[in-house]
Amino acid sequence: MAAISANIHSTADVADSARVAASARVWHYAQVREEADIGENCIVGRGAYIGTGVEVGDNCKIQNYALVYEPAKLSPGVFVGPAVVFTNDQFPRAVNPDGSPKSASDWEAVGVTVHEGASIGAKSVCIAPLTIGAWALVGSGSTVVKDVPDFALVVGNPARRVGWVGRAGHPLEKQADGMWACPRTGQKYRQVDSNTLIEVENS
Repeated sequence: MAAISANIHSTADVADSARVAASARVWHYAQVREEADIGENCIVGRGAYIGTGVEVGDNCKIQNYALVYEPAKLSPGVFVGPAVVFTNDQFPRAVNPDGSPKSASDWEAVGVTVHEGASIGAKSVCIAPLTIGAWALVGSGSTVVKDVPDFALVVGNPARRVGWVGRAGHPLEKQADGMWACPRTGQKYRQVDSNTLIEVENS
């Protein structure tokens, strides 16, 4: 049940069976559906939609008018920009081949999984099923149609990797011997292959 002490605006529509942490904030005209789980310190912006059973980890920010359809799963610290869409139907149709209206039993929902610290820029569309890796960054207006590696910077339609980002969100600078460095924090990373970047201990 939604926490009575949570900061839920009077115009928000939060289902009785939704779980909203007391420190979370749900703003004007947002909708949180049945069995959704909103973690500590989360922000659900104006007009955002959180689908049935969607899991939102602690410290996430879901900005205005984002549409997070079930069965999406967001790990802690995820940023979902304004008007982002997470789809859930691979073969969308309003009707069956015989012309009858589709019901819930006529299709299978598939979800988007977003790992810790990742950010999805404004008006991006994530076409389920796919996974966005930890600390990855999806540029605004991108259409994501395949999995995104950890720390990857992807942009475009379809989204392609154009670089790497660190935990601070800044593009990494290429060093010698497959090494990369964050210009803000100095954290070092090693590129293992075209789709794999790992953090290394700074000496």
